[in-house]
Amino acid sequence: MKRLIPFIFLLSSPVYADLSHSITTSTQLTVNGAYTDSSRIGSTYAVSGSNIKVASSDDHFGKLVAPSGSTAATLDPGTYDINTVGSAFSFSESFSAGDNVNPIGTGVDVTSGVVADMPAYGEVLTMSGGVAGTLAGTVTSAGVLTVTAGGANTSAIGSVVTNLTIK
Repeated sequence: MKRLIPFIFLLSSPVYADLSHSITTSTQLTVNGAYTDSSRIGSTYAVSGSNIKVASSDDHFGKLVAPSGSTAATLDPGTYDINTVGSAFSFSESFSAGDNVNPIGTGVDVTSGVVADMPAYGEVLTMSGGVAGTLAGTVTSAGVLTVTAGGANTSAIGSVVTNLTIK
């Protein structure tokens, strides 16, 4: 039996294996820029009610007056009276003053990535610019990651991906 063991190994097939290994490292540093998004709003006027009338034939309910130049429309208030004295009445009005038209290039100043002032419009969304400050990221040949936080509106991302495949 001892003499047959070496012959058994000679008769067996060799075993092969495919092996692959990879390491991927990366850093991503981002400094976002400053931006402002603004929308000019228009003037609006609304009135509703019951048992209400204008005070005289020369009067009117409130109305918007067309703007001139770069100004917004304004309100010309009306003069009202109760239609049937002693009866129930309701009255409601609202006015929103619109934005003037600012000349191109006014309203926003950005200094060193920071929005210093904003446009004077009814709807404004402003994001301050990023300041790199101490923002840093390194990857050594040994795959060691180091990321350092920066100033406002920055991000630092580091990753190591290891793949091992045996077939």
